[in-house]
Amino acid sequence: MISKQKILIVDDDNNIAELISLYLTKECFETKIVNDGEQALKEFQLFLPDLILLDLMLPGIDGYQVCREIRHVSEVPIIMLSAKGETFDKVLGLELGADDYIIKPFDSKELVARVRAVLRRFKVKQPVQNPGEKCVSYPDLIINLTNYSVTYMGKQIDMPPKELELLYFLAASPNQVFTREQLLDHIWGYEYIGDTRTVDVHIKRLREKIKDHTRWSLATVWGIGYKFEVKPE
Repeated sequence: MISKQKILIVDDDNNIAELISLYLTKECFETKIVNDGEQALKEFQLFLPDLILLDLMLPGIDGYQVCREIRHVSEVPIIMLSAKGETFDKVLGLELGADDYIIKPFDSKELVARVRAVLRRFKVKQPVQNPGEKCVSYPDLIINLTNYSVTYMGKQIDMPPKELELLYFLAASPNQVFTREQLLDHIWGYEYIGDTRTVDVHIKRLREKIKDHTRWSLATVWGIGYKFEVKPE
């Protein structure tokens, strides 16, 4: 059985969101509705959508910021929805990483066609990868960067994206030592304004969730940085 593609609908007007959901459900998509930006960021990690329909005018965290946050960790297709039709708003949305921009009110057939078109483009541009390339596993630990999940001692561990990315980066290069500066650059990017204590804080949080194993550990290399130490049997 082929699984349905999942669409996350983010709109503070629940009537519009329900209507969009109805259109897409009829076209055999699975949908999930959220009504604010903070909830959208949480549900993005839990629902793992194939595409996000994102309204710009949201309470709290607006659609632009939601798009920016998601683009830090994922290339999932995003279509922005807005009553604003000015060129500036469209350009800003697209520059932040949106794949398309639809002006309200919109025709249901056009919406479905745009969703399908963006999904087709996204599928074409995805490189063919070995499934193991984004998943590393050790005894009692599986880190999957593809779906942003960590399984430890048989249980899934809740973990923010940056913590997971840091753990994956270290575990993907066992016994290799990385300085705090290298980790900061790789995980947060060169443009990140912060200091190396950010790395220490994230390592501390990881150690609270992932305890040292007889076969592996998150090791501190004093005066240098950190490594994912794998011990011989």
